[in-house]
Amino acid sequence: MKSLIWIGLLSFVCIPLCFAQSPKPISLFDGKTFRGWEGDTLHTWRIEKGMLVGGSLTNTVPHNDFLCTQKIYSNFILKLKIKLTGDQGFINSGVQFRSKRLSNPAYEMIGYQADFGKDYWASLYDESRRNKTLVKPNDQEVLTWIKFNDWNEYEIKAINNQIRLYINGHMSVDYTEIDASIPQSGLIGIQIHGGGKAQVAVKDIMIQELP
Repeated sequence: MKSLIWIGLLSFVCIPLCFAQSPKPISLFDGKTFRGWEGDTLHTWRIEKGMLVGGSLTNTVPHNDFLCTQKIYSNFILKLKIKLTGDQGFINSGVQFRSKRLSNPAYEMIGYQADFGKDYWASLYDESRRNKTLVKPNDQEVLTWIKFNDWNEYEIKAINNQIRLYINGHMSVDYTEIDASIPQSGLIGIQIHGGGKAQVAVKDIMIQELP
């Protein structure tokens, strides 16, 4: 009888602890090198003062371009700071996740995108697949959350088929994927959109992988 009581007590203590022991958040960018990332680091992407920077404010970005992780992620909480600048052409960026690179064109990615730019602030877009915005926040409300030409805190929670986006602490998207054919794992990538004299910078990229 006593042994049964001890087993019960150990189960009561161990079960919560097991669930609580998710890996701690780690940095995806060391601030100095492209270690763990791949992309056009000769022309489009560079490192400046501890930031990943893509695009140009003097030359029009010719097409979408992505700097992406070499590792695949499934369930996670991703946090980063992002700043988008530019005032000529289409000024847009975003964070790809559960995505993969296309072979044609090789510079493009397919998958979910936490969008970032005029008319798409903090919305969820399906890049090169369904090619549409899946969910977007209220157009007027989201403008009060955005710090234009400044740093914004972006958070992506991707847990099983649920995706939530937060911008500067405000939840902008709560989406549940109902299409079982859509992959729920893939690469993470930073986008600079083509068609504008635009520049995106990201820093403090932290990810916590979840079961």
